[in-house]
Amino acid sequence: MSTDTARDRLVGAAQDLFAAQGVGATSPRAVLAASGVGQGSLYHHFPTKHDLAVAAVGATVDEALTRAMRTLGSDSPVIERLVAYLERPRDSLAGCKIGRLTSDQAVMDDDGLRDVVTAYFVRLLAVVTDIFRESGLPDDVARDRAHAALAIIQGGYVLARATQNPDALAATVRGFVGLLPTQENT
Repeated sequence: MSTDTARDRLVGAAQDLFAAQGVGATSPRAVLAASGVGQGSLYHHFPTKHDLAVAAVGATVDEALTRAMRTLGSDSPVIERLVAYLERPRDSLAGCKIGRLTSDQAVMDDDGLRDVVTAYFVRLLAVVTDIFRESGLPDDVARDRAHAALAIIQGGYVLARATQNPDALAATVRGFVGLLPTQENT
């Protein structure tokens, strides 16, 4: 018997469906069917679709930040941390679960959901900016490089999906990493 609670199964199903088809296109009925829990559990834990969306989008963001911070917050040398984050294996054809939410009008029209997505990118930008500062770059240059690093990931996902080439993300990362100073130069 699984230790997942009905709430966990609902959130997990919503995360998967939101990643695949977006928040706006996903009905509570679809989440219910995918989760395998009873209708009473859905409305007990999430009286509205918005409540479910906040929980699922928040969980997706929390999971992504935790995964990113394992690498970016490690004790490795600065540029090695950044390169490890950029080169981390990703399902390039699936796209970024959070980046894709920026194209979902239901998310962008909802202040609460949009704020969760915004907070994710703001947090990542701050951490990557700090890494570039640690490498000796001035604040403004570090901030610009952080924006470029995150744009490489998001743009790589877009290129991979648009061309149906799973190597497109890795190629964009390799191109950017090739422009970074080596550890000996920092």
